[in-house]
Amino acid sequence: MIDRSKQDWDADLALIRQAALDAGALAVAERERGLKIETKIGGSPVTSGDLKVDALLKDRLLAARPDYGWLSEETADSPDRLSRRRIFVVDPIDGTVAYMKRKPWWCVPIAVVEDGAVVAAVIHAPEVEETYAAVRGGGARRNDRPIQASDLDTLEDASILGDARLIEAHWFDDEPWPPMRFEKRNALAYRMALVAAGAFDAALALTPKWDWDVAAGCLIAEEAGAKVSDHHGRPWRFNRPDPRQASLVCAAPALQPLIVQRCKNVPLSS
Repeated sequence: MIDRSKQDWDADLALIRQAALDAGALAVAERERGLKIETKIGGSPVTSGDLKVDALLKDRLLAARPDYGWLSEETADSPDRLSRRRIFVVDPIDGTVAYMKRKPWWCVPIAVVEDGAVVAAVIHAPEVEETYAAVRGGGARRNDRPIQASDLDTLEDASILGDARLIEAHWFDDEPWPPMRFEKRNALAYRMALVAAGAFDAALALTPKWDWDVAAGCLIAEEAGAKVSDHHGRPWRFNRPDPRQASLVCAAPALQPLIVQRCKNVPLSS
């Protein structure tokens, strides 16, 4: 019997992969022409590159899949998406500050969500020439080569993407963390891709994260063998009225429960 869902997911992956490649090229070209920069409510920047990439992706993807819903950082949200079985979840440029400053740690993440779960995903990082992709049940790949999460089973000396200050909070006074190595990358999606590829052992953030920043990374990391949850170990669901996850723990499979155990006293923000 032909698995129609798997065929659909493969077709969606091909669609969003090419769209992400073209979006990355457009972003680079727009920056070379000179960016127009504004400040959004909340203080974060948005550039002409973000907006032009958003328009490109929305026009192309919804023209190809008119029955899908749409959720993007740079498009006003609509409750219409809640009635759709499948939606696109997009951040036109994740890591806008890095993009503006010509640092390489920005990317274009695109996900297809079906019935609350991500079924196809791509993260394209143009300036490091890396493209991560996955379909549910099909494994994860970087530049068409299979990737696998770290097999580290102890937190001591683990390499973590996140802010080192978060483990200094009073919640951890009774059980201090072991020495770990922290680094930063601007884009959340790219952090999750690096965990998927085994370049880092975990990505950690204890505050709410928007779906467009983490949906694509969720599938890619899980298909590479990593575990993804909030810091209380709850699995994520997508296409909810509030398009945020409570927090981020994306880690090697043996590390995720160790991190969740240490975070048990940290309240959930949402």
